[in-house]
Amino acid sequence: MPNAVALKVLVVDDQESVRKMTAMSLEQMGIRQIHEAENGIKAMEIASLQPIDLIISDYYMDQMDGLDLLRAVRGHPVVRRVPFILLTGRGDRELVVKAAQAGVNNYLIKPFTVQVLRQKIEQVMGKLS
Repeated sequence: MPNAVALKVLVVDDQESVRKMTAMSLEQMGIRQIHEAENGIKAMEIASLQPIDLIISDYYMDQMDGLDLLRAVRGHPVVRRVPFILLTGRGDRELVVKAAQAGVNNYLIKPFTVQVLRQKIEQVMGKLS
């Protein structure tokens, strides 16, 4: 079991299985403070109420997709500087460009390994202890 990493991560995905898999991957890296939301609306509620260090969000979701969530985060006074990693099931160049324009910090194509997730997080957050 790795040492605990003092990061508060919000995982946003409408599929519970993907949220749980992402949370398990984070736990394998030593991240213990993991919050989950099933959509962007719930994610904004959670992020507005407590300090969050990183948001990992799926792109395809009902109500508010990952790009809309990213734009909402970047427009919110409390959470606008929180690093944001967008999860997608495809390497869609157009989506990557839109996400970059909206201020995404990194993106990750599903399915992913713990090692790839760690790399993406470290590119954004710096080396995990």
